[in-house]
Amino acid sequence: MSTETQEIIDRALALSEPDKALIVDELLSSMSAHDDEIDALWRQEVEDRVAAYRSGALKSIPLEEVLAKYRK
Repeated sequence: MSTETQEIIDRALALSEPDKALIVDELLSSMSAHDDEIDALWRQEVEDRVAAYRSGALKSIPLEEVLAKYRK
């Protein structure tokens, strides 16, 4: 691993959780080819989850509770 790469990793690890998530998302997005069919499937999944939440069939969990689970 180059020194530059290690410096980037060190700086990224010092970021807040939301900023780390944004970087991970951007990096993963840059590594995969765009696929309209997969995008449509994910869009439908999101719409289904939002509808389930709005109808009361799906409950939300506070972000801090979710993050606390992974900080252990």
